[in-house]
Amino acid sequence: MLSIQKKLTNSFYSILSLPATAMGFALSIQISALSWILSTKYNLRIDEVGFVWAAGPLAGILGQVIIGFISDRVWLWGGRRRPFILVGGALAALMLLALPNIEFLSNTLKIASLLVVATIIALTLDLAINISFNPTRSIIADVTPEGNPRTKGYTWMQTISGFFGVIAYVIGAIFGNYVLIYSGAILVILFSIIPTLFISEPMTIETNEIPNSLKELDNVAPKSKSSQLFKIYFAHGFTWLGVQTMFIYIIAYIQQKLAPANEQQTGQIIAISFAVLNTVGFILPAFVLEPIAEKLGRVKTHMMCVAIMALGYFGIVGLGKSPMSLYVLMAICGIGWAAVVSLPFAIYSEKVDKKRMGFYMGIFNLSVVIPQLFASYGSGYIIQRVADKNIIFIISGVSLAISALLWLLVKETSKKGEKSKDLAPQGH
Repeated sequence: MLSIQKKLTNSFYSILSLPATAMGFALSIQISALSWILSTKYNLRIDEVGFVWAAGPLAGILGQVIIGFISDRVWLWGGRRRPFILVGGALAALMLLALPNIEFLSNTLKIASLLVVATIIALTLDLAINISFNPTRSIIADVTPEGNPRTKGYTWMQTISGFFGVIAYVIGAIFGNYVLIYSGAILVILFSIIPTLFISEPMTIETNEIPNSLKELDNVAPKSKSSQLFKIYFAHGFTWLGVQTMFIYIIAYIQQKLAPANEQQTGQIIAISFAVLNTVGFILPAFVLEPIAEKLGRVKTHMMCVAIMALGYFGIVGLGKSPMSLYVLMAICGIGWAAVVSLPFAIYSEKVDKKRMGFYMGIFNLSVVIPQLFASYGSGYIIQRVADKNIIFIISGVSLAISALLWLLVKETSKKGEKSKDLAPQGH
């Protein structure tokens, strides 16, 4: 084990964040380029684009749960999470290279339907991301103690990952999505392989400790914790229904409301919008949200950020009349995005058995992928049939507002050494 890991230095947190950064970068490319390529190069309708996007969540439903379950129980190549990060990273890089070559692959494989080939590639890409994303998040919980070090691990994950996500969108805006895709494939493979070799995983994982004074409450704890977990699932699920609706269909809003001159300008507006979103998203977690969460609590901090994101979406409906106004409002939405991709993992990881972290992270991912399916099918069906594309951000804003209300029902995890609120008997 490296000394930086023993001391939990900032440099170790940076290295620990790079595998998740690789998957986040691959996801950023998918968000920035997939709808654009399918709409402009292959002329798919907006509901067909949603159908292709649905392939990813379908992969995630099985992929993260199964991979999480297996990764809790295997030891291969010197690690529990390592083999899945390495394989998933390599596969994700290959699928990124396939994105701009859908037509070539269709002709080579003699498959007439571009929609079928695009769906297969999207499915494989998202499966690869899901193979790795769960282990890259679980490994942070594996090698960090509960409390502030755990929160720091996930906020640093988002800071590093978000920074490179911004770079992805800047590359897309300046050099175009094709340069982004090819350069991104290189970064994904490097960040998946090299850092993973320097992280030492524990062969045995200690379960979450319960203070001796609370041992007698073991019989009531499972029911209380299960209730809290389901509240988190529903709250996080409505977040992702709104977020994914925006990710997939913002191109339709831009084409109607901002009327770009050509497809290249459309791609630039998308890239800049997401660059702004992710700039706020990577700056805030470690430098702003972590100290605020230390004072107010992670749940309350997260709830407020999600509410601000809902206001940002509603602001786009009323004020998003130009690219510049869209960018300003996306910056406001970035406050919520900063929380969404960092705080829920810290909140959730301390409410489940650490020995089964991979499995539970896979279950947690269902609160992401099931809403993504609703966004792909349900939102796509509505958006295709409603003339005014403001409906995109109305759906997103309402979903985030519901999410903020649901987060009010989640109890704050007690600080270490204090009596657990989740385990304390309830009065009448």
